[in-house]
Amino acid sequence: MRISDYVPLDINLLPLRLSIVIPAYNEEKTIHLILDKIKAVDLIGNLEREIIIVNDCSSDNTEGAIQTYIQANPTLAIQYFAHEVNKGKGAALHTGIEKAKGDFVVIQDADLEYDPKEYNILLKPVLDGHADVVYGSRFMGGNAHRILFFWHSIGNAFLTFLSNALTNLNLTDMETCYKLFRREVIQSVKLKEKRFGFEPEVTAKIAKIKGIRIYEVGISYYGRTFEEGKKIGWKDGFRAIYCILKYNLG
Repeated sequence: MRISDYVPLDINLLPLRLSIVIPAYNEEKTIHLILDKIKAVDLIGNLEREIIIVNDCSSDNTEGAIQTYIQANPTLAIQYFAHEVNKGKGAALHTGIEKAKGDFVVIQDADLEYDPKEYNILLKPVLDGHADVVYGSRFMGGNAHRILFFWHSIGNAFLTFLSNALTNLNLTDMETCYKLFRREVIQSVKLKEKRFGFEPEVTAKIAKIKGIRIYEVGISYYGRTFEEGKKIGWKDGFRAIYCILKYNLG
């Protein structure tokens, strides 16, 4: 597949729409806060928005919190989907990406680690006609970053280095949540990883599209501790290494 095989993007065909895909697992305490932030964003280019929430069989009252929010905000375009069994973050993203109907798709975690106000930073290279995919890097630019775990930063740097070595990209943050895609590009990629292998898999497969234009922009990062609900652990790091090797060399 080549990027020239996709329908050219015409930003003059307004209104364009941004699909915001939110995988949610046990986020009843924060889901309304992130939705408030998304609702408050004034998107550049007069973009419309659709919000796609996929509840990955949460064991808390995430579903009740989402339904309450939808009822209280009837004019906000929210689609809600629920997995009957827990499948993993990647599987929730597969569902959300499949349901997206916007011109662009952005990934948004249900916690408060990433700021939706920065959607416009991600959108600008695409709307300017330069990019097909934009990664938001936590490790470049002058934005605020919470200081947390040394070994996590070393792990992220190593995974990004290994991924870059095999994709021939020069990303600074392959593991970032904030990734924005032209919808037809991401929907054409056959994704398999159901848990935290989504990041290295999608990077490997996007990089193989001939002529793809990948940009990276600096974003802020308000990370959580494990006590505050962070879910990714060292086992996921080993899975990421496996996925980098599998999807680049396989």
